[in-house]
Amino acid sequence: QVQLVESGGGLVQPGGSLRLSCAASVSIFSFYTMGWYRQDPGKQRELVATITGGGSTTYADSVKGRFTISRDNAKKTVYLQMNSLKPEDTAVYYCNGKSTVRVGAPNYWGQGTQVTVSS
Repeated sequence: QVQLVESGGGLVQPGGSLRLSCAASVSIFSFYTMGWYRQDPGKQRELVATITGGGSTTYADSVKGRFTISRDNAKKTVYLQMNSLKPEDTAVYYCNGKSTVRVGAPNYWGQGTQVTVSS
């Protein structure tokens, strides 16, 4: 039983900021590598950022220097701080999680939260 719930999306102007949150209903959150993906209608889902249980991060080139992924293992929550937002960042953002301690563990997905960057 794994559930991921995103929040924090909304409408912002270019150059603005948003912080997305993803609350994970899992037994041991630190076992999960978490990620943020985004997808616009008609476009392929793309990886935005990932973070391991120990805090190692990766970012898509398009968001490096602007977005920061972080996690609070005690709160079982992963965040995506998005600064200097651009219209190209408009998408539905999805939280992803995968256990690192189970062979063949599936990916779990949240329902998505809409981020719209527009003047």
